[in-house]
Amino acid sequence: MLAIAMVCVSAETINAQDISSVHEINIYTYLAPLTLLLIFSELIYLGVTRKKLLSFQEAIANLGTALGNQTMNVLIAATVYVIYGYLWTNFRIYTIELNVYTLFILLILMDFFSYWVHRWGHAINILWAIHSPHHSGEEFNIFVGLRASVTQRVFTFSVLWPLTILGFTPFDIYLVNGIHLFIALFQHVTWTGKTERLGVIFNTPSHHRVHHAVNKQYLDKNFSDFLIVWDKLFGTFEPERDECIYGMYNPPRSWNPLIINFHYFGVLWRDAAATSSYVDKVRVWFMPAGWRPRDLSPFDHDQITRQEQLRYRSPMFLGAKLYLIVQAVTAIPFTVMIISPETGLTNEARWLGGLLLWIWIVNWGGLLEARKWAWASEIIRVFLMLGYFCWIFFTNTPIIVSSLVFNVYSLVWTLIYFRPGSSTFLSNQPLGYQFRRPI
Repeated sequence: MLAIAMVCVSAETINAQDISSVHEINIYTYLAPLTLLLIFSELIYLGVTRKKLLSFQEAIANLGTALGNQTMNVLIAATVYVIYGYLWTNFRIYTIELNVYTLFILLILMDFFSYWVHRWGHAINILWAIHSPHHSGEEFNIFVGLRASVTQRVFTFSVLWPLTILGFTPFDIYLVNGIHLFIALFQHVTWTGKTERLGVIFNTPSHHRVHHAVNKQYLDKNFSDFLIVWDKLFGTFEPERDECIYGMYNPPRSWNPLIINFHYFGVLWRDAAATSSYVDKVRVWFMPAGWRPRDLSPFDHDQITRQEQLRYRSPMFLGAKLYLIVQAVTAIPFTVMIISPETGLTNEARWLGGLLLWIWIVNWGGLLEARKWAWASEIIRVFLMLGYFCWIFFTNTPIIVSSLVFNVYSLVWTLIYFRPGSSTFLSNQPLGYQFRRPI
């Protein structure tokens, strides 16, 4: 019900806007505070109940992946407005005005399309490579909901174009897709039970836990994003009965967002290179998910029990935990700054800021894994970041001074704790299981 109310409020807000300025809006800028509120509610709940459903390393990696994904939204928005704008201008059947009712209809239509995007993403190797970063998290919480692939948005918008032919404007589609993604975040929270009555029509955390599980009976089930009725209609619904085991087969086993995003592309590339069949070198990309060339051994996809599961954790630098918390809290407003049109940054400043953000979050992965290169890379990043702020805020002394203080702190901390050979420790993640083999 909260989601429906939010959609209605959004429609009323848009109707009050001048259509000439509507393309200057990034819906994710406005959804960021609501997302943070959702994160804080999750953290408070887990803190009060002391439920061990969240680990530090995976949470930081998931957040970094989410922030990096936001840099794609600027490019996606520009592409959507150009290509979808051309389709809407030249081929639309109707001209649909945006209001509470049509926005709700668009949300339902988008949910239908999203069901099939999601289902195809589990069915074909190359599409699974696009979607699998979201499933490679080995927990289930709000941070996993943030763990999105940078290529997923490209795939999604390559399917939603019929909505422009119907008569919805590119901005309408982009706006409602953002709201639709925010609604999907609710499916990853830990503070609800099975909510069986709500789950008759709507997708709930219970239904979505099934979708994220690798239990044999749960594989390729519950693809719906907002309304669970699509799964019930098309025969892919499965209720939650047994305890869910989360993760994916052939996981990335890394906290590096580049590896998380492109790991399964690497799996397919290595299979294509290894097979002697020239036909299979092409087929491997388009065959059902998990298929391998005939001259390669099949993957081990046997049932994994909780006692057998091996979840990834790595030694991290001593001093990395507090440092990464401070960096993560700082990176959130930095991300909002570079994606929000209201900040008035030039396109060059946005792209350079996006590049710096990616260096930043890749370094987080290096620190979480105590990589030798992380020390030098973080030192370079600190100086680049200071130079960036001096460039875009050269007349704003308070911001430059604040940036100088923060980056000096980052530099000193890096020099003390992250040198090659510095002390490391195995993060005390709340796992509580015996580890035998990876999924």
